Amino acid sequence: MQTLLKEERQQYILDKLHHDGKIVAVDLCEALGVSEDTIRRDLRELADAGKIQRVHGGALPRSPVVSSFVVRQQQQPEVKAALAKAAAGLVQNGQMVLLFGGTTTLQLARSLPYDLQATIVTNSPSVMLALAEYPKIDVIGLGGKLLKAELNTSGSQTIEDIQRFRFDLCILGVCSLHPDVGISMLILEETYVLRAAINSSADAVAIAPADRLDTAAPYIVGPLNLLTHLVTESSVPDSMLMPYENLGITVIKAEGE
Repeated sequence: MQTLLKEERQQYILDKLHHDGKIVAVDLCEALGVSEDTIRRDLRELADAGKIQRVHGGALPRSPVVSSFVVRQQQQPEVKAALAKAAAGLVQNGQMVLLFGGTTTLQLARSLPYDLQATIVTNSPSVMLALAEYPKIDVIGLGGKLLKAELNTSGSQTIEDIQRFRFDLCILGVCSLHPDVGISMLILEETYVLRAAINSSADAVAIAPADRLDTAAPYIVGPLNLLTHLVTESSVPDSMLMPYENLGITVIKAEGE
């Protein structure tokens, strides 16, 4: 390959990352005919610009930037409705369920059968309000500091409250999933809350649209095999989902989005 300018080199890196799902630094050195120092600088600049997530020896697609709760409510309503309906089917009578806050999990709360008999614990005031009209659902709110952009509670009080329960099921709105990296988040504080939730639950469900799969964020919750179920879009190819299934995760494709 002929010598490329920095901008051309970095665009090549982004194109290859989009095509392959990951990039290895030593392979880039060989393909572009440049030094490891040059590739490291390119990767660092792309990471600083929020375009990739650097990992040891290369880079992965970065998780999409998360907007505020209010903004996210207007995004992909059909996809969220389908994901919520599919995940709601996992909630059974008599269960104690931890339902994390988020725009999709709020849709899930609204999708539950009206006669469902269960106890639902949540860190979301919005989910609590949505469940208030259900006559047979006991609703328990988790304490903690309110993250205003997310409209969720978080922090040490939230973790302490979670540890008082043993859940049949926890349903997570996850930032990023990747077979190599695991479960990761953009907000450090939320990783501790998710770890506590998974550790306190018999089953753990991640609801992840297509753009959250095979991506990475800076803060690691834990390996993918902490999850028992993954609910994602029907458009995701089976080849992409195979590594998740090989880890023993039950994959559910949402229909009708």
